[in-house]
Amino acid sequence: MNTAIHTTDAPGSSAPHAPAWVRTWGASPQAPDNSVSSLEPFADATLRQLVRISGGGRRLRIRLSNEYGTAPLTVGAARVALAADREGAIQDGSSKAVTFSGQPTITVPTGAPALSDPVDLAVDDSAQLAISLYLPGRVDAATCHGTFGTLGWLTPGNTTEHAALPGDATPLAAQALLTAVEVEPETPTRAIAVLGDSRVDGIGSTPGTDRRWTDLLAARLHTHNSPTRCVVSQGIGGNRLLTHGIGTAALARFDRDILATPGLAHVVIAVGNDLVFSYAPRTEENAAFLAMFPGEPVGVDDIIAAHLQAAARAHAHGAKVYAATIAPYGDSDMYSPEGDKAREQINTWIRTSGAFDAVLDFDAVWRDPADPSRIRDDLHMGDNLHGNDAGYAALAQSIDLTLFD
Repeated sequence: MNTAIHTTDAPGSSAPHAPAWVRTWGASPQAPDNSVSSLEPFADATLRQLVRISGGGRRLRIRLSNEYGTAPLTVGAARVALAADREGAIQDGSSKAVTFSGQPTITVPTGAPALSDPVDLAVDDSAQLAISLYLPGRVDAATCHGTFGTLGWLTPGNTTEHAALPGDATPLAAQALLTAVEVEPETPTRAIAVLGDSRVDGIGSTPGTDRRWTDLLAARLHTHNSPTRCVVSQGIGGNRLLTHGIGTAALARFDRDILATPGLAHVVIAVGNDLVFSYAPRTEENAAFLAMFPGEPVGVDDIIAAHLQAAARAHAHGAKVYAATIAPYGDSDMYSPEGDKAREQINTWIRTSGAFDAVLDFDAVWRDPADPSRIRDDLHMGDNLHGNDAGYAALAQSIDLTLFD
C-alpha cells in the first residue's frame, strides 16, 4: 500500500555529497522532571544499554548528554560492543574502549553534550550494540529519554569490561545519558530524522524488540538498497509542537534533534498531540493526566503554522520534508467530536497544501472503514490511541521507499 503524495523538490536536496559521519540511532534528551519515567539518584555504578542502529559503518562514535543535568557529569570509563543477546551479554572479542578527546574519562559540563572519539568497530546495518558507561560520582539528575523502548541495566561498580551482566544488575526505568550513535559508512549514506510523539516513539509496540515503524522502515530501506539507510527516531511520548510539557516542545528542540543530524537528507514531521490535548474532554478521569500539559489550547491555524515553520527550517537546511497525517483516536480517553473535526481539517491541509515534498498518509492506513474516527481494532494496543506491532508494521509498509532514493 503506497500512501505517499508527491509534491515538490526541496532546494539542494539532490546534492550527491555524503558527509563522513551519519547518525544511525538517536533518542531525544529529556529532563528527568518532564519525562514519563526517570532514574533514581545513583553513584559508583555502570549503565549498560542496548541500542539497535539503523545503518552500519566501519567506525562509530557515541553522543552523551548532560543537557538537563544539575551538576557536572564524570564518566570514568566507557565501552561499546556487539550485543550477544537481549540479556546484556556481549559478543566475544567485540568490546572496545570509548575515549573522549583521547582520554578514557571525561567530565561533561552541566547543560552540555559530549561526543566520543571514533571507535574502530565495524558494524552492520541493524546491528545491536551494548554501550556501557561507568559513573563514579553521584548522579542526582540524569538526562534521560523517558518513554523507554530499549533495554538497559544498572550495576554497582565498574562493570564496563564484563562480558555478561552480574547477578545484581537491575533494569533501568529510562534511557540514560546516551542520545546518539553515529557511523562512518563504507558507501555514501543519508539519514532520515523523524520528529514525533509517542506514535513515533513506538508506545504500544513490544518493548525491547525494535518494532517501531521507524525501525521497520530502516529494515525495508536496507532491502531496497537505498542510499538512505539510517532512520533516526526523535519521538517523545506526550510531546507537542508548540508547548513544553513532556519533553521540550518539538519546535524548540528542532535544531538540536533534527537539523543537527549528521548526514541529514530527509525530515518527517509526525506530531499530533497539540491537537489531541487541546480538544480533550476535561473530565475528572482526565484531569491528572492533562495537568502534565500546561499552556493554552491551540487551534487548527496554530498547528498549521507550526508545520510551516518546521518545513521552512528543514528546507532552508537543504533537506526534503515529509509530513504525516494525524491518525484517528476515536473511543480513546482523549477523543472529542470537536477534536476529530479539527484533525480532519489539518489532515486535509497536509494532503493538499503543497507545503511538503510528500505526505505520509498514516490516517488512511490506520482508520477503520466502518468508522473513520477510530483506529482499526487489529492495529491499536487496546487504548484506541497507540499502535500495536501490527499497526506500526502497517505504517512502515505504507511508505513509498523511492522517496528516499
